[in-house]
Amino acid sequence: MNNDTRTYIKDLSGKVGNEVTIKGWVDIRRDQGKLIFLDFRDMTGKVQGVILPNAKEAHEVGTQLRSEWVVEVKGKVNPRPEKNVQKDKLNGDIELEILSITILNQAETPGFDIGNDTRVVNEDTRLEQRYLDLRSERLQNNIRARHKAIKLVRDVLDTEGFIEIETPLLTKSTPEGARDFIVPSRLERGTFYALPQSPQQYKQLLMAAGMEKYFQIARCMRDEDTRGDRQPEFTQLDMEMSFVREDDIMALNEKLLIELVTKLYPHKKIQEIPFPRISYKDAMEKYGNDRPDIRTNKEDPNLLAFCWVVDFPMFEKNDQGGWTFTHNPFSATQKDHEEALMNAKADDANLTHIKAAQYDIVLNGYEIGGGSVRNHDPEKLLKVFEIMGYERSNVEQNFGHMLKAFRSGTPPHGGIAWGFDRLMMLLQNEPNIREVIAFPKTGEGRDPMMKSPDTVSEAQLRELGIDIKQK
Repeated sequence: MNNDTRTYIKDLSGKVGNEVTIKGWVDIRRDQGKLIFLDFRDMTGKVQGVILPNAKEAHEVGTQLRSEWVVEVKGKVNPRPEKNVQKDKLNGDIELEILSITILNQAETPGFDIGNDTRVVNEDTRLEQRYLDLRSERLQNNIRARHKAIKLVRDVLDTEGFIEIETPLLTKSTPEGARDFIVPSRLERGTFYALPQSPQQYKQLLMAAGMEKYFQIARCMRDEDTRGDRQPEFTQLDMEMSFVREDDIMALNEKLLIELVTKLYPHKKIQEIPFPRISYKDAMEKYGNDRPDIRTNKEDPNLLAFCWVVDFPMFEKNDQGGWTFTHNPFSATQKDHEEALMNAKADDANLTHIKAAQYDIVLNGYEIGGGSVRNHDPEKLLKVFEIMGYERSNVEQNFGHMLKAFRSGTPPHGGIAWGFDRLMMLLQNEPNIREVIAFPKTGEGRDPMMKSPDTVSEAQLRELGIDIKQK
């Protein structure tokens, strides 16, 4: 056989007695004089190799090698002596007798030990050299688990008749709750795009377009204070469906979450199926918040207690004493609260009795998703903004495109968005979402590796017609 063809390390146990070529990194080197032991790794796993005294050229190269050097290794796959077999370890029953080594790239000594749990390392140091941090076994597992979860979601939704549609990253700044990141326009000085806080408006416009079942693994950007389970840019599983009510959307998402856990995390236990439903009122009275942790045993990291929180009030008081939305302005009221909405006035003392057709999915005390049936009737949407104190002209300026679309014959529709990073954090038993994102920002929103945010040249600013005022 041609032993120049690369063999992945995970496949070596099926090559006993054969000569093979592997390519990867030196994980550990142990020089015992006559014998040099080397652990190698690639994206599929690790294997132990040994250079015997008679392999003089390999021995000469082996004395130079250090951890993280990139190499091509030719060798013979041998069974390990019985006393050295490690049955529960990948390739624990074989070792590679090294015949030759080609150095593909040398490496400086890593700034921190990637062979152990890197969570003990200063986080700024880890993020500054994230390409090293990502080599660690834990982060490799996290990122690969994320890929598998996204693939499963795509596959299941495809069988359910959904289509994946990308929506724009350069859009319009509208009042949706969080602060927008804005992008100046060079061609129309003094005007700005906004980066999307979510694809909320676009996915509703796709329902107006007759797509009926949409989803997207969507990048979202919000200029808000960060915390352990929040980042300036993050990923949502976003979906929207036409001709549905709350129960239809909740049933589909419950099915999807159960399949995700049972297929990819069979060692974990879902506490209760179907997921219990808790009213917003009961959650606040019993748990003091709207994301209750209902685990019967909070010491069990493999116990997953999902629940739905429902019956949210449509409106809540803002800091100025007026009314604002509890979820987003496009949520519909529950069917039997539509009349109360249309008869309501902004100066009513109590509008919290009007319930939204809204639902949050909660896991172990974290909100991992939220959605609602939408307000596809333009008059009802205008009424919501009126109650919140918006002038009709202002609503037309900000949301005229939505109102126009709804007047074109838009079906009833609703959807949900998952905080995908947060879900993966919980499934992987990680303390924050930075551990399941390939290139996250710090808690202050900085990227130490790319040194961003950063200044730009005066020429770029002039081209955009922007002057920077110093503090």
